Amino acid sequence: MKYFNLIAENQFFLTFVTAFIALSTKYLIVKWLRSHAKSKGADKRDLVNNVKNFLNFMMIVLILGIWSHEIQKFAFSIAAFSVAIVLATREFIQCVIGFFYLVSTRPFRIGDWIEVGEFVGEVSATDWIKSTLLEVNIENYEYTGKTLFIPNNKLMTSPIKNLNFLKRYATHHFIITRDQSVNPFVFIDKILENAKQYCEDFYDVAVRYNQMIERRLDVPITGPDPQIKVSTTELGDTEIEITIFCPTERAIEIEQAICADFMGYWYAQKENGNGLSLAQS
Repeated sequence: MKYFNLIAENQFFLTFVTAFIALSTKYLIVKWLRSHAKSKGADKRDLVNNVKNFLNFMMIVLILGIWSHEIQKFAFSIAAFSVAIVLATREFIQCVIGFFYLVSTRPFRIGDWIEVGEFVGEVSATDWIKSTLLEVNIENYEYTGKTLFIPNNKLMTSPIKNLNFLKRYATHHFIITRDQSVNPFVFIDKILENAKQYCEDFYDVAVRYNQMIERRLDVPITGPDPQIKVSTTELGDTEIEITIFCPTERAIEIEQAICADFMGYWYAQKENGNGLSLAQS
């Protein structure tokens, strides 16, 4: 009995045992969840992240409970320095508050694409201090290989754009600029017809996905039919703006195909020397 009382009074030993049990439990549960998700072919990163944060929280609560008496005495002893401590740990406190803000509002989940300030990436993990993003180049919808660590307090002061819809389908814009030696209206219908052909194999899925996004956002968006707009730049050059609604992984492929068609028609008209005369006649 005295042996158990001695162990119970040894706070360092209890802290070590508590931390060891909590970390071992977390390791086993996370390992089981990941193996189960792998066997099922499901994405359980959000669940794994929540379990890790919950177990970390429970471990901290238990350790604080073990040392509560000493912490209380320490708090009274440093009351005169409380303001200085708050100022010194302000950023840390803001990050912890930011974590509770994320948990309560849920502006994104693990695996979502988000934009925070000038940074865009896929959320891979969140904890009490930071959110981890796998950087994404929004121009070509590809991972850059860089990892971004954003303090949670930045998520409270910066706008958060949830770009999760872009993971599957994107409203992709690109512009082709040429001089005015050729009238693009001579072959613009051919470009539009070719663009529809490139989007034909996924058109039905694109229609359903487009309608789903419109229902969730409650606003109309461009798509799913390709659109072409002709205008001029400030220097007087011809500017062709093309918009397609397509699978994210095929956006650059379709863009290059349309650009190749456009350049072919443009140079053919320029070599014939009748790009402008055809439109006038």
